[in-house]
Amino acid sequence: MAYWAKNLASSVGTTFLDSDDGPDLGILCRELKWLMEDAIEDHSVFFQMGIEDNQTNVRLRAGIEELYNLWKQRIEERRPFQYLVGSKHWRDLVPETELIVDLVADVVSNNEGLREGLRADLGTGTGALAIGIRRILGSRGRVIATDLSPVALSVAAFNVQKYGLQDVIELRQGSWFKPLKDVEGKLAGIVSNPPYIPSDNIPGLQAEVGRHEPRLALDGGLNGMDDLLHLCNGAALMLRPGGFFIFEGFSLKILFGSFLYFMGIRVFIIGYVRNVKSQFFAK
Repeated sequence: MAYWAKNLASSVGTTFLDSDDGPDLGILCRELKWLMEDAIEDHSVFFQMGIEDNQTNVRLRAGIEELYNLWKQRIEERRPFQYLVGSKHWRDLVPETELIVDLVADVVSNNEGLREGLRADLGTGTGALAIGIRRILGSRGRVIATDLSPVALSVAAFNVQKYGLQDVIELRQGSWFKPLKDVEGKLAGIVSNPPYIPSDNIPGLQAEVGRHEPRLALDGGLNGMDDLLHLCNGAALMLRPGGFFIFEGFSLKILFGSFLYFMGIRVFIIGYVRNVKSQFFAK
């Protein structure tokens, strides 16, 4: 299987990279190793063998035909690797959205008062941000995670349960601030990774994103700012004095800096990673 799978990956060459900045051969081979590691029942065996090792017998959790079909989906349909195996490495290995958790850690470490209280993760998706933030807070503080999609909330509920955080992370269904009317003016912090891609740019996205991610999670409207403006409008009302608002987006400093100033929210720090910025504002 490994020979065939690697040959299929090699046949791609730089096609994906050239067409939409997709994965190159190096990335695909790394994912193939991860797929094999995920499929092998005894993981200790994996580290004793190479990707082209035909001499070691292993017991698989999935059949060869199933692995064959999964890898064909990865190459022929550009199906994201995390969708194939049902999990994804997060934080420490992937540096965009995860920066939000690091910024929260910096904020609360410099302000003891912000370690206590209630935080909100708006548009939580899988719940990764809510879980990451709650874990850095230790035993202090609660998180309310909201999402419009019931499917997303079911995934978030699974992940929250997996980490045993169901008593300190509350999931609520609804659009942005609508499920949070009872905590208006009480939030110590708000985080969000909202849709910020302009509608006209969706067709040109990397196939792994554009073909397989929900449009609801990507489309930010004509200029990519519809949801961001709504969040900025609501943040000043929802935050308690001294509370923080951190969100992900593209080059927004000039636009949102002055806008948030007039909303009563002070621009405090900007964190840069690749082409993505996590914006941090304090009330």
